[in-house]
Amino acid sequence: MSEYAPGKERHRAKRSLGQNFLTDPSVCPRIAEKAGIDGMGVIEIGPGFGALTVELAKRAAKVVAVELDADVIPALEENLNGFDNVTVLEGDIMKLDLAELIREHFPGMKAAAAGNIPYNITSPLILKLMDPDVPLESVTVMIQKEPAERFCSEPGTGNCGAVSAPVWYYGIPRKLFDVGPGSFRPRPKVTSSVIRIEMRKEPAVRTEDEEMMFSAVRAAFGQRRKTAVNSMSSLMAIPRETLQEAFRAAGVPEGIRAEKMTLADFAAVTDALRAGTASDGGEYTG
Repeated sequence: MSEYAPGKERHRAKRSLGQNFLTDPSVCPRIAEKAGIDGMGVIEIGPGFGALTVELAKRAAKVVAVELDADVIPALEENLNGFDNVTVLEGDIMKLDLAELIREHFPGMKAAAAGNIPYNITSPLILKLMDPDVPLESVTVMIQKEPAERFCSEPGTGNCGAVSAPVWYYGIPRKLFDVGPGSFRPRPKVTSSVIRIEMRKEPAVRTEDEEMMFSAVRAAFGQRRKTAVNSMSSLMAIPRETLQEAFRAAGVPEGIRAEKMTLADFAAVTDALRAGTASDGGEYTG
């Protein structure tokens, strides 16, 4: 993989696209091997010059590489000469209908996603990939170390954040290995981590209202210095007394902070809150 593509040294990374080109030839084979994509269809996010694409194509039945930067595509396609199981699509991964892409390109196949994700779209892209309407078996991506640790911290374990809840609700994440700044051009200021998220067949917990539960999660983490009750009351415009009653009904301590709440806690509080508003003749619309 020392031969990424002719002309690569002339291509300047675009800060606006969050580009950092991987130059360490030992990393991509490890990512592809640990992705577990043998015989599958793979959506690759941001292939750049094709370092990871080549390794994915050696293992997958088919790869669809989605690249936003039109300037690198000629070099990418040249570097993929000889791989007839790769399709390069110019486009914005955040704007694509991934379910439709899978139906069109991977009929009858299991599908996965992989890539070196730009830091500036990490959280929204991870959540897009984990949408239950997108039939992926797994997601294996390299991202900044700090969000990787948050994603992999199960709700209730202290280092979690608001984004940890949907990741653990729909999947089982784990960190595979770290990649230092010296493995990229230009050299970033932070360490990266490769994580793999195996998608669950069923959500981790049951709740009567997923949308309401995730609203509660975002509100609880919205003011981390406050208790979950106070933060949710402030950001969801729900009376504090109503929330206290819901926490008591759910068996969750009223003084708990968001980072100490498990998915089961959030589901129980949401269902109790939903039941309470319904019994009062009202309906939560936050």
